[in-house]
Amino acid sequence: MEAHTGDRLLTHGRTVGQHDRVAEIIEVLGDGGSPPYRLRFEDGHESIRSPGPDSVVQHTAPEDRKR
Repeated sequence: MEAHTGDRLLTHGRTVGQHDRVAEIIEVLGDGGSPPYRLRFEDGHESIRSPGPDSVVQHTAPEDRKR
């Protein structure tokens, strides 16, 4: 998994009725874009995570990324 600041991390719900969660990647802490990532969720909550197989990086265009 490789991500850049400004990309989004989509984590699929693991059980029936659990919604997907989307967070903005605000900092990449691993080498070469690898996890862990500092994330900001829609409610403003921040967390550091190493995403599992139920997560997908949604890349943004380079000009859309925050620097």
